[in-house]
Amino acid sequence: MARKPSSRSEFVLFDVLYEDGSQRSNRRVPAEILGGLDGDEPARAVIEEQDRDIAEKSGQPPLRIKTLKRAGKK
Repeated sequence: MARKPSSRSEFVLFDVLYEDGSQRSNRRVPAEILGGLDGDEPARAVIEEQDRDIAEKSGQPPLRIKTLKRAGKK
């Protein structure tokens, strides 16, 4: 029997290293914005937006991202 189409969005997980040396793992980015000519670069904008929201709620300044890499890759 065929499966019903899912409205569930697919995500790609990223590990983020910040300039202060801290790291966050498994940050979720929608898969549909990745790929194409820009590769994984659109993930930076999404994660920076998430960081701004978190910083606003916590009252702390947002951290600057040093590097991004897909989770599970070495």
